[in-house]
Amino acid sequence: MDPDAVAKAFVEHYYTTFDSNRAGLVSLYQEGSMLSFEGQKIQGSQNIVAKLTSLPFQQCKHNITTVDCQPSGPANGMLVFVSGNLQLAGEQHALKFSQMFHLVSNQGNYYVFNDIFRLNYA
Repeated sequence: MDPDAVAKAFVEHYYTTFDSNRAGLVSLYQEGSMLSFEGQKIQGSQNIVAKLTSLPFQQCKHNITTVDCQPSGPANGMLVFVSGNLQLAGEQHALKFSQMFHLVSNQGNYYVFNDIFRLNYA
């Protein structure tokens, strides 16, 4: 399968789900998965989704600017690097962000093993 096509499909699914139903992201992580969110490390699918659903905003829209990917390791893993803008409901200016995913293949399906998120301040 084409890594760029997998990365594009993953990114579309991830951010559409984040923007509409953050709790629905739980199936993309496993217990060994780790999220670094603005420097805070969180491990395990339930803990990660608890963090994402507790963010201090209910509505948002991700506008993706770039998606870069590379194959990673012998187990058909993939690194996906995303940059874009995050528009929060009621806010005039969008926030710039970067996010890196390490996707790992598990019986033909990918899950997020590592996820690093940072806002980009000018």
